[in-house]
Amino acid sequence: MMRRRTTLLTGCTALVLALGATACGGGEPVSAGGGDKSLDGQTVTVAGVWSGSEQKNFQKVLDAFAEKTGAKTQFVSTGDNVSTVVGSKIEGGNAPDVVMVPQVGVLKQFADKGWLKPLDQKVRRTVGANFAKVWQNYGSVDGTLYGLYFKAAHKSTVWYSPAALEQAGVTPPKTYDAMLKDGRTISDSGLAAFSVAGQDGWTLTDWFENVYLSQAGPEKYDALAAHEIKWTDPTVVEALTTLGKLFKDKQLIAGGQKEALNTDFPGSVEKVFGPEAEAAMVYEGDFVAGVAKDQFGKKIGTDANFFPFPPVGDGKAPVVSGGDAAVVLKDGKNSKAGMALLEYLATPEAAAVWAEAGGFLSPNKKLDTSSYGDDVTRATAESLIAAGDSVRFDMSDQAPAAFGGTKGAGEWKILQDFLRNPADPAKTAAELEDAAAKAYGN
Repeated sequence: MMRRRTTLLTGCTALVLALGATACGGGEPVSAGGGDKSLDGQTVTVAGVWSGSEQKNFQKVLDAFAEKTGAKTQFVSTGDNVSTVVGSKIEGGNAPDVVMVPQVGVLKQFADKGWLKPLDQKVRRTVGANFAKVWQNYGSVDGTLYGLYFKAAHKSTVWYSPAALEQAGVTPPKTYDAMLKDGRTISDSGLAAFSVAGQDGWTLTDWFENVYLSQAGPEKYDALAAHEIKWTDPTVVEALTTLGKLFKDKQLIAGGQKEALNTDFPGSVEKVFGPEAEAAMVYEGDFVAGVAKDQFGKKIGTDANFFPFPPVGDGKAPVVSGGDAAVVLKDGKNSKAGMALLEYLATPEAAAVWAEAGGFLSPNKKLDTSSYGDDVTRATAESLIAAGDSVRFDMSDQAPAAFGGTKGAGEWKILQDFLRNPADPAKTAAELEDAAAKAYGN
C-alpha cells in the first residue's frame, strides 16, 4: 500500500485522475464568509489524494459550499503522488484552484517553487480564531500562511479488542513498559499481543515518532524533524533501543518479525478485528476505526476501542498528528473562488459536514464535538484539541520525500531492516543519518 498518513485509501491501487462529481448549488448565492461576493456560475477545481468513501464525504463538504455560494465544484483524485500530478497539471496549463496537501514537506515544496498564493486577510483571521497556533505554524513557510489544515489524524492511538483484553485479565495500560508486560500476559492467554504492519514502512516511522516524542521530548523532536540534530544523537539510539524491545520479542508480535514484514496496514487491522483474530492490539492512527467498522463490521466502542499511546519512561504521553492542508495555487483558473472555498473550510460549519458523515477529525477548536457520530471518535477529537500546541506533526511527513516518504528507500526501508534485525540500534541510527544527510542536503 502506498503512503497515506491521514486515512486509509481503500481501493487506491493506481493513480486515479478521473474527475469527481460536479456539485451545483441551488438557492440564492452568498459568499462563503458571509460577504457580498457571489460565486454563481463559477467553477472551483480541487485536487487531493482522496478516493472512495473519503472522496464521497469531502464531496458533501464541496456540495455544502456550492449550495452556500452558487459555485460549481470539481474534484480530481491524484493518488499519493500529489506533487507529481499537480506539477504536471501546472506545466500543462491545467492547474487546479485548490490542492489538499497531505504532508508538511510537500506544502513547503510547493511554496518554495512559488506555486502558492498566501492566504488572504479574511482567511487568516478565521484561521487565527479557530485553530491552535501549532496548526498555523505547520501551514506556514518562512512566516507566511499558505495552508489551512482542514482534516487531521490522531496518530497516538492504540486500538484493541476489548474481548481479548478481558479474556487475558488486563486493562488498557498507562505506561509503555506496562503495555509490553500486559502484551506478554495476553500472549500467555493464547493470542499475540500486537499486529505490526511492517510491509508498510510508514507505520514503522509512526511507531518510532511516538516513542521518540515521549522519551526525548518536543524540543528534540522538533530539532530532529528539521535535521538540526543528527540521527546519530543518543536520543535516537535510545528510542530505537526502546522500540527494539518490542520488535525482537516474538511473544509480542503476531507471526514474529517475518510475518510482520509481510503484513500491510489493512492486514494488520484484520489480524485484530477480522473474522479470525490473531492479535489483541494494533497501533496506528484514529483511521483504524474506519477500517474496523467499514470492512469488518465492528461496533466502535464495543468491539473495537483505543487507549492513548502510553508515555515512555519519565516522558509525557505523545500526541503525534498528521493532516491535509488546503492551499490555493497561483496558476489556477479561479484562484479567487479557491480562496473563498478556503474561507469556508476554515469554519466549524464546513468541518461539521464531514464530522457527521464519519471517518474524519478536525483540528478546528470551534467545532462542536457533538457533530461526531460516536463517543470514541468524539473522545479522539477532544484529545487532539486538548493537546493544543503540544501536538507534533508526523516527523516523516515533514522530511524530504526521499528520506521520509519513499517506498523501499530512506526511513521506511531502514526501519523495515531494523524490524527484521533490531540487534544494533546504533548502526541503524547511522544508516538513518546517512540517508537524512543526503535528502536534507546537510
